[in-house]
Amino acid sequence: MEDNRGIPARKNATLKDVAEACGLSVAAVSRYLNHSIKLPQSTTDRIDAAIAALNYRPNPHARSLSLGRSETIGLVVPDIANPYFAHLAAAVEQAAAEYGLGLLLCPTLSRTDRELDYLGRLSRQHVDGLLFVTNNGDDPALARALLGAKTVVLVDDDIDGTTAPTIMADSEQGGRLATALLIEQGHRSLAYVGGPQGLSSSRSRLRGFRRAIAESGQTIAIAAELHGPYSSAHGRIAAEQLLALDPVPTALFAASDEIALGVLSVFKQRGVKVGVDISVIAFDDVGPLELFDPPLTAIRQPVNAMGRRAVQIVLALINGEALLPATELLPVELIIRNSVKPPNR
Repeated sequence: MEDNRGIPARKNATLKDVAEACGLSVAAVSRYLNHSIKLPQSTTDRIDAAIAALNYRPNPHARSLSLGRSETIGLVVPDIANPYFAHLAAAVEQAAAEYGLGLLLCPTLSRTDRELDYLGRLSRQHVDGLLFVTNNGDDPALARALLGAKTVVLVDDDIDGTTAPTIMADSEQGGRLATALLIEQGHRSLAYVGGPQGLSSSRSRLRGFRRAIAESGQTIAIAAELHGPYSSAHGRIAAEQLLALDPVPTALFAASDEIALGVLSVFKQRGVKVGVDISVIAFDDVGPLELFDPPLTAIRQPVNAMGRRAVQIVLALINGEALLPATELLPVELIIRNSVKPPNR
């Protein structure tokens, strides 16, 4: 029996059958399927047509043995319950599937010992590469362990003392955009509720906050700069501290959605109206912030683009491509809703 392209359909077709059908070597077809060779579009179309016509199904186990790989990458994240990391995991899973890779999700609960364990699994070839997100970027033990890892891509934050490629959002630009909007709306007493001081993302958002104030040419009072985990608990503590100030700042920039959620919960309990008594901007925009009352203005991180690009970089490392250690910054976007209004006092 033949299909409508004239290629005999076979039961249990092999890679050799595909190569013969499209007039190429087995090695060329294999490298194409492994994403380790670039071929002209006409050639890839021939390969894809032969695969479809022969109903060829690669044997994952045999393929892994022949490559000396697991055909799996790991995604190390601090907390999968955090919506930001859940969105990132979904983006990485989709991109990995498109490249024929399995994904091992590695939650660490922000513990360095668990992060080091997953790096050990990489060295024992349980996975071919790691996408690594950490809240412990200032830990020297983690930096030392990463120096020996050749197929690791840092995502969302870099780590001092490492040379691994890094993909992250432009946090400084996000901080600048958020703060500039508050100043444009007439606010002259601002607060920053940031993440851990040891993380580059938190430091960058703070730099953007300060930069916008310096560039404004206005007399702006920084009522407080508060640092802690990217968590709602930190947001609640920070909100209580801000409400104890005299005067209370008229606007604040929260460096993550989770921090903003904690802040808003305290404001609601204390009868403080967002957009009336105080303006608020969050950073991440991965939760349903448009459903809040009022809908929350936010800096949107390009989570899908970061996940896809991280998979592309780690695949290049796995395939032995020489990449210069570099940090790629992806642009953020200011999403204006109703939580920022001119001060009423």
